[in-house]
Amino acid sequence: MRASSLKVLMVSTSYPESAQDWRGRFIANLATALARREEISLALFAPPGELPDKVIAAATPEDARWLARLSQQGGIAHLLRKHRAFAAGAVIQLLARLGRSYRHQLPDVAHVNWLQNVLPLWGTRTPALITVLGSDFGLLRLPGMKMALRAVLRQRRAILAPNAEWMRPELERVFGDLAEVCTIAFGVDEPWFEVVRRPPGEIRHWLAITRLTKNKIGDLFEWGEGLFGQDRVLHLFGPMQEEMALPPWVAYHGPTHPAELLQTWFPQACGLITLSRHDEGRPQVMLEAMAAGLPVIASDLSAHRDIIRHRQTGLLVDSVDEFRAALAMLETTGHNQETGEAARAWVGANIGTWDDCAERYASAYRRLLEPKA
Repeated sequence: MRASSLKVLMVSTSYPESAQDWRGRFIANLATALARREEISLALFAPPGELPDKVIAAATPEDARWLARLSQQGGIAHLLRKHRAFAAGAVIQLLARLGRSYRHQLPDVAHVNWLQNVLPLWGTRTPALITVLGSDFGLLRLPGMKMALRAVLRQRRAILAPNAEWMRPELERVFGDLAEVCTIAFGVDEPWFEVVRRPPGEIRHWLAITRLTKNKIGDLFEWGEGLFGQDRVLHLFGPMQEEMALPPWVAYHGPTHPAELLQTWFPQACGLITLSRHDEGRPQVMLEAMAAGLPVIASDLSAHRDIIRHRQTGLLVDSVDEFRAALAMLETTGHNQETGEAARAWVGANIGTWDDCAERYASAYRRLLEPKA
């Protein structure tokens, strides 16, 4: 390792354009925390947006404009799902632009978010820390992708860092002979832990915060029919990424941002609902809600079981009857407050802040650069 600061190039195809933008918020939070560390010099290849102090823009102006257009189209994963013919050209362009940046920046460590962004490291020996998210498991199902990733990993020291423990066994099975697999949880901003909540009132407000796709909505509209109305209101937040009809009993607010949730919605809500059937990693909005002392009702997925301790920090449901019972239980003041405070305590003990997360990543960078035994 160099005696001077450790040069890290972080790569992401998602980044918030402004403080009100929901896209890639976790990347901005992580970059901010890493930049606070004296031993790290951080460059960021990402769509344009306000960079944290001491973070260097690694994308050229032309790359930044191209990345902005890609982000506005929903990103690579969305294009692969909905516009595969167009996505092929976008993927080729992305890989070419990334490849040039990797070779121009010459970092000590490449911190790569999403597995497809590893491929342009081919032909280099740059050590790589690869954050693996839930959507990456869809990528791994593409023909030839595992073989291509193994070829790139074989050329360097690498750590695969899923952000949730449930992903680790499969990654070890496929790549464990070539790379260390180490779960590194994201953090939560400190203001979430400081939210003061009010007990449920006569009108019970429930929140669903998600991208609007069929898989992300899951059973919410079907199961919610007849359960929500004037006295129990479902507030839905998020961008419409697939055209879908919204039931008349849903209060749809469009995309949101952290300040609105912190100041307006989390203090008054009974809880957060996510009935997703999507490939989830460790949903950040669930962690933020739990840190704010907000109970969560979630579908019984591996990603949700990784966070929720059933009937302790939230409830996992697998049928409309279980969903109805969970709503009723968490609308009682005692259960609501006890579950919310247990959730807040769990996030504090097991997840921590973004500074805690940055320390976990910094430790992984150091391992990548240690002399081989």
